[in-house]
Order: sequence, then structure tokens, then C-alpha cells
Amino acid sequence: MVRGTTAYCLPPTIYLLLLLPRENLMKKGLIVSALLLAAACSKSDKPADSTQAAAGGAGKKLTIAMIGKSSNNPVFLAARTGAEAAAKDLSAKENMNIEIAWLTPPQEDGEIQAQRIRQAVNDGAGAILIAASDAGKVTGAINDAVDRGVPVMTFDSDAPQSKRFAYYGVDDLKTGQLMMAELAKQMNGKGRVAILAGNQNAPNLQRRVQGAKEEAKKYPGITIEGVFNHVETPQDAAAEVIRVNNAYPSITGWGFIGGWPLYTQTLLTDLNPAKQKVVSVDALPIELPYVERDIVPVLLAQPVYNWGKVGVETIVDKVVHKKDPASQIMAMDLVRVSKENLGQWARQLKDWGFTDVPDKYVKM
Repeated sequence: MVRGTTAYCLPPTIYLLLLLPRENLMKKGLIVSALLLAAACSKSDKPADSTQAAAGGAGKKLTIAMIGKSSNNPVFLAARTGAEAAAKDLSAKENMNIEIAWLTPPQEDGEIQAQRIRQAVNDGAGAILIAASDAGKVTGAINDAVDRGVPVMTFDSDAPQSKRFAYYGVDDLKTGQLMMAELAKQMNGKGRVAILAGNQNAPNLQRRVQGAKEEAKKYPGITIEGVFNHVETPQDAAAEVIRVNNAYPSITGWGFIGGWPLYTQTLLTDLNPAKQKVVSVDALPIELPYVERDIVPVLLAQPVYNWGKVGVETIVDKVVHKKDPASQIMAMDLVRVSKENLGQWARQLKDWGFTDVPDKYVKM
């Protein structure tokens, strides 16, 4: 269907048919066809377009396609919750219908993300919010979307060479540095460290690894045993930690640049805090027992709910109010979570709508 084409008159052949005597039309069974064609011709071929929200106001609609890295990763489900909450609030505030179209693939795959971007554009999305699994594979699709009038914003993992109008997330280099600094403190500045690094093609994770390595150089007593990549599921991540511990028994510290293995209870029994110190990025409800038991004494929390909330707010400003953010790079600050503020963080998670926060932490 071609956008923007409207039929205002009947084709010449139909006019000729209508000039025939009525009995001839009835005999030929053509009058019904003529009437149907006339009705169809009076309608516009232009489909409903969610980008009509640009003017704001009642009856307008804005569909935001949200594409996280994987739909089985809790951090992106939390971001979805934040996005949907912001969409609901802004729908009332702007007197319009703002919807989130969840197009996140089940597992990390940059090519599928690129396909979902194209799908969103073809389906009439008014904007796209995406965490890039592989910047190289999605940049072309992002640029094509922007060229077709659909603004794109990235979160968590950027595609910096693309035409996206903004990125929202932590400073990944600084995140890696902070993680390693915390780990070095826990290890008293000496020992052999393994880095759990997730998807090797994700630019945000590459930067975190870079930051961790740079920070480690400040501690002569610390040696990086290796960087270990894996499929970003809780089971695969936990299995990789166990495999590496068996293969490298000299490891005395782990730096998780993402919280993947802590999204399962497996390591509550398979990590020995007397032998290994662990510091991890992320602090979702399921990870809090690791802090309580001193297995992971420090978590560096990304307020992942805000990926969706701030992302939607920024897109609405862009699309509805024609307002760009002050900077293309919008920084998210990390929150240090330990026993000292475990209860405070648990209450924050509950306020954000997490339903799996154990009551004992909320009451701390």
C-alpha cells in the first residue's frame, strides 16, 4: 500500500457503466460492482500512522517500538516496566494514546534486532527505543529508520556511529573501572581475577572490560587471569563461572560486568566467599540474597527501570514537543548496593513496581 494516496473519483470505466440503462446494468450484475467500487474509491488508502502524535492532542497516537537485547533477561523486563509506566502517565498528561510495542528477541541476536527495526517502521511505529546487541548489525537499520522519518534512541548499549538522536545509559568505561576498584578493595589489592563479560560483540560490555583492565593496572598485586564471554542467560553465565573455577583453581576474585549468573540461585552454594571475592554490576531483587550472605558484598546497580522511563519521556519530548535532549549522551549514575543500604535499595525496587522483592529486605 502506498502512503499518502487518496482516491477522489471513480475510474472512467465505471462512469461509462453508470451511463448505461439501468436494466442493462442489472442484467449484467454490474450495478453492485459499481457501487462497491464507488464506496472503495471514496476512502483514503493512507493507513493509520502513529507518528500523527507529533502535533499532540486528543485522539492522537504514538507507538514506541522497544527492542531490548533479550526478552529473558530481567534487566530488560524491568526496563519494559518503566517504559509502560511512563507511557501510561504521559498518555494522561498529553491527552493522547502512547503505546509500547515490545519487539525484543528471545535471545541476543543483532540481525534479528535489525529485522525488528524494519518491522517497526513498516508497522507504522512513531519511534524506536533499542539496546544494541551488535552495533555493526543494527546501525544500517537504524539509519534507514531515521531516513524514513522514525526517530531512534538507544539505551544500555549504544550504536554510536548510527543516526540515533540520543543514548541513555551508564558510562561503561567508568563502570568497568568502578567494578575493578571495588573488587581490588575486597581483595586487599592482590590476587588473580577473572572477568565475566557476556556477549563479546556488545560495545557496552567491551568498554566495561576495557575499563576493568585499565583499573587493574593500578594494583601491582592483581593479575587478570582471563576474560570469559558467554551466552547471556542466567544458566549459561552461572555454568561459565563454575567451569572457569574448575579450570583455574587459583582465581581469588571475580568481576561480573553484568549480573547474569546472579539471576539464578545456583551460585549461592557454588561460590565460597572465604576463597573468592566477587563484585558485580546490576542489583535486581533476585540478586539481593548474595549481598545478605556476603557472597557478593558489593553490587553496582544500574537503575534499569529508568532505561524505559527516561527513554519514553525523552522520545515523547522529541516527537510530540519537538524538543531534543540537552546532550546526545545522557548519563545514568550507578548506585552502590551493600549490606548498609540493602533495605533502602529493596524499597526502591518495590517502588519501581518489582513484585519479587523479598519482604525481609523491604523491612530492613
